[in-house]
Amino acid sequence: MYKLNFNFKKFTYTKRNKTIEKKLKKKIYSYFDQKLIKSFSKNYKLSLEENKLYKYKKFKNYNIIGMGGSSLGAKAIYNFFKNKVKKNFSFIDNINLNENYKKKETLNIIISKSGNTIETVANFKKLKSKKNNLFICENSNNTLRTLAQKLKSEIINHKNYIGGRYSVLSEVGMLPATLMGLDARKFKHFDNLIQNKFFFNSLIENVGLTISLIKKKKFNSVILNYDESSEDLFKWYQQLIAESLGKKSRGIFPIVSNLPRDNHSLMQLYLDGPKKNFFTFFDVLDFSKKNSLAKIKLAQKKATQIVFKKKKIPFRCFDLLSRSEKSLGEIFTFFMLESILLGKALNLNPFDQPSVELIKIETNKIIKHS
Repeated sequence: MYKLNFNFKKFTYTKRNKTIEKKLKKKIYSYFDQKLIKSFSKNYKLSLEENKLYKYKKFKNYNIIGMGGSSLGAKAIYNFFKNKVKKNFSFIDNINLNENYKKKETLNIIISKSGNTIETVANFKKLKSKKNNLFICENSNNTLRTLAQKLKSEIINHKNYIGGRYSVLSEVGMLPATLMGLDARKFKHFDNLIQNKFFFNSLIENVGLTISLIKKKKFNSVILNYDESSEDLFKWYQQLIAESLGKKSRGIFPIVSNLPRDNHSLMQLYLDGPKKNFFTFFDVLDFSKKNSLAKIKLAQKKATQIVFKKKKIPFRCFDLLSRSEKSLGEIFTFFMLESILLGKALNLNPFDQPSVELIKIETNKIIKHS
């Protein structure tokens, strides 16, 4: 049997929702029988030809220019492996461009599914870079593709069936990962994971327990993150959960809290404040670090869990057993499958973001008439 690279403990102090579990088990393979899910698999063929990638691997500096899911996944990967990656990656993911990004011999990777994301287009134009550009966008008539063609730059097709927040295991995340010197193949284990009984049952039961928590008016999902290098992983998670489930006056509010620092600011609220929260403890177990600081952090984490149990506060635990492509890929896969199944259980479409599109439309109207 495929061996998982993380330990998982289900939510405490929450009753299982066997009705939801039964429904999900009955329909899970129909939910997963779609092109998007197949992009999580090793069988999904990335549009990354080694002979073409070689010339891009020579760079030491890279700019990732993209918004939301076009950059969050790559940023999560980079910071998770920052001590291992020997190259410099900057992320231009807001309207905040400055001269620090204009280094010589830098490859710009410009990413937008639609090819029309206004902030991405504006940031790239401000760079005024006529060479060393690589574009990832849909194969359609869009602004970025037109710019790329004028500059005679390489274009990698962003599959139109892969939404940005689910794109980390596609070209959007795996191209930057490859340029970081990581092995893209080691991230992708969907086929093995879904056949692993513990993973499969944990996923289904976890979704049912989350629905039970929502029915108890607990809408805040607080991540208690004990691994500093995983902060951007949970910024990626925030978008995934918020955009997938925040619809029709329903959803989960994802909050990232960095521990043990927040023991001295937010923990009092978590323990004695409004009972609308459920918690996820997250850590990467570095068995090579047995120094005093590591011991203090571990002791604080265990102590916090003991207090949570005494107060009967619902929480679950993820502990990654190594800092590897495999472990991060498994967590990416778990959270994406979780968000899809939660959407189905709540009778929501986990793949669209209709209200965000309204802001894009209004923004374009204002700019057009200004």
